[in-house]
Amino acid sequence: MKERVLIKDLRNNVGNKVTIAGWVSVRRNQGKMVFFDFRDATGTIQGVVLPASSAMEEAKKLRTEYVVAVEGVVVKRGEKNVQKERENGDLEIRIESIATLNTSETPPFDVTSDTSGIGEETRLDYRYLDLRTLRMQKNIRMRSDFVRRVREFLFRKSFAEIETPLLTESTPEGSRDFVVPSRLHPGSFYALPQAPQQYKQLLMVAGFEKYFQIARAVRDEDLRADRGFEHSQVDIEMSFVEEDDVMDLVEEMMTEACEGMGFCLKEKPFPRFTYAEAVAKFGADKFDLRTEEDKAKGILAFAFVYKFPFFEKTDPSTDSGQASAWTFTHNPFSKTVAEHSEWLMQNKNIGEILTMQYDLVCNGYETGGGSIREHRPEYLKSVYKIMGYTENEIEERVGHMLKAFTYGAPPHGGIALGIERILMTLTGEKYLREVQAFPMTRGGQTAVMKAPKPLTQKQLLELGLSVNKTEGK
Repeated sequence: MKERVLIKDLRNNVGNKVTIAGWVSVRRNQGKMVFFDFRDATGTIQGVVLPASSAMEEAKKLRTEYVVAVEGVVVKRGEKNVQKERENGDLEIRIESIATLNTSETPPFDVTSDTSGIGEETRLDYRYLDLRTLRMQKNIRMRSDFVRRVREFLFRKSFAEIETPLLTESTPEGSRDFVVPSRLHPGSFYALPQAPQQYKQLLMVAGFEKYFQIARAVRDEDLRADRGFEHSQVDIEMSFVEEDDVMDLVEEMMTEACEGMGFCLKEKPFPRFTYAEAVAKFGADKFDLRTEEDKAKGILAFAFVYKFPFFEKTDPSTDSGQASAWTFTHNPFSKTVAEHSEWLMQNKNIGEILTMQYDLVCNGYETGGGSIREHRPEYLKSVYKIMGYTENEIEERVGHMLKAFTYGAPPHGGIALGIERILMTLTGEKYLREVQAFPMTRGGQTAVMKAPKPLTQKQLLELGLSVNKTEGK
């Protein structure tokens, strides 16, 4: 193939012979002439095979979604033929030769149109075709653009990007873990991380002071339109900070990223409401500050909610594994507000203890959450005692954290921002699957590939596992 020119660069090549490569979106055979719409990752262009062209024989063989390399001259279309509503509607390629690089079966749906009305099972079974559509290309590229802007911002602020393990210890707090059996330690299991929470705090103990990563988080929880088994988050932790420091940094980062992508923010600085104020004013701790006119214009309305209750009553209908009637609302590693620290240590007024936790909300979604962490081991221990854990249970669950905090742990805090939730607000999509490349179905099956599925007997033997199948399950 001769040196390829991207479709987005054709405007700079009017009058030149070029080679483009991509897919056939539309084929229109008008007898003596054949017209095509070609597309690559950067745009679309019309091409025409004139009657005398040596490419005519190959052109008549082409069908939609064939992969081709096309050589021809870029020309300006006559004034009467300009299609102003179309991308590159004033340009055309006069095709001189066509090389078919691959053929295609007829797709199960039209990839040149919006597939949001197509059944979920079909779309995810053929996700590689669904992702060819203009809407999905826009969504996934917008996701990439957002992550790039966030990453560049944090690097400028002297953050270090550090990866944390995917195979870790199972902990009973939070959602259910996805577990991985160990071949080398039969009968023992790793867990996939629900969040890098403990590791990022240990990085603060390690003296890095400013950490971030684009982290994958895996949670076995009930699936919803805005929640899946897997998600990605912008994970941030800083040492020697207070609540305002974290919220100010996040506000600056989100403002820069979103405005840089062409979005308009309703209010700057972002409004801040205590949890009590939010519930009194909006009836919930996540809310939409936009007017109907704001929604029509695609405006983003960010706000912070802070000073959450630390503890809530446990649900007696669930087996929490705790002896106490109390559990944490957000995160057991959070720090109380200063005036309630003694209540924590004295096990008093549990339901009234407030914590330095904060959420970022946007357009009715909770898009991020974090807190100033408790870096003093005796206070963290008190949290677990309030939740009913014995000394031995505390040691089993967080003994490594308590030990680490005895070696000069600095005050620290951070936040995790849900990339999918943020992209849903940016794109206006209502379902998480519209902003993930390969999401799962509502029944928990993977896109394209067939998981979950049984292991082979050989695999089970290697892992020292046996499976008891329940009738009807």
